Amino acid sequence: MNIAGAIVIFLIWWWVVFLAVLPKGVEGRWEAEDDGVKGADPGAPVKPEIKAKAWLATKITVVVWAITVAIIVSGIFNFRE
Repeated sequence: MNIAGAIVIFLIWWWVVFLAVLPKGVEGRWEAEDDGVKGADPGAPVKPEIKAKAWLATKITVVVWAITVAIIVSGIFNFRE
């Protein structure tokens, strides 16, 4: 495995994990008491906390990526044959 392959695997895992973490703790505007925003879409989140979710996705991805790279480098699965 070369460095470009490792980076591509990391990016793919990051997006998968980010999209899985994104709905965590979301409260829509229609569920909130009064957020003070008139005319906002009722399905929009009150506090999306994108930065915190991106960091959480990065932490989870590092673990999953390390496991993936270890499996590929160990030769358990041979992708070339």
